[in-house]
Parts: sequence; structure tokens; C-alpha cells
Amino acid sequence: MMASLTDTARYRWRVASRVLAAVVGGYALTSAVTVLLALLWPLPKAEAVLASSMLSFALYAGVLVWIFAARRLRVVWLGLILATAVCAGLSWLLLPGGGA
Repeated sequence: MMASLTDTARYRWRVASRVLAAVVGGYALTSAVTVLLALLWPLPKAEAVLASSMLSFALYAGVLVWIFAARRLRVVWLGLILATAVCAGLSWLLLPGGGA
């Protein structure tokens, strides 16, 4: 009886971790990619921001699907952290005065 409670608790923690990854990590990654795309697209600033913002909804949905479809939770968190850090770092370098 005690083993099933432990398994249930473990399962619930894994689900809670995926939900946290989806809400916090998914939002952070989507925001970082949106900023990076707005800086990279060869459009006028207002149009680049608008286009990247519209694309962000589809990107966030894709990130959510990936988070809940991935087999390993460690891969999810590592992927979110690394991709967000790379996008945020590139955005910082591309901002006027960011790399100086």
C-alpha cells in the first residue's frame, strides 16, 4: 500500500513539474524567441514586432506540445533553459549598445 502512495506522489510531482515548465519555461522561451525574431527580421521595427508577436502564439503552442510529449523531464528543463539562454544572449548582443 505504501509503495503505491509513493508512486502516486512521484507521478504528481512529475506532472506538476511539466506544468511549471509549460507555464514558466514555455513563456520565457517564447518571449526570448519573439524578441530575437523582432530584432532579426529585415522589416520596419513595428512590423517586425507585430509579426513576431503573432508568430509567438503558434510557437508557444508548439512548445507546450513538446513539453508534454517529451519522454524525459530532464530533457525538457535542459532544453528550455539552454534555448532561452541562447535566444536571450543573442538578443542582448543584437540590441543597440547591448554588446558594448
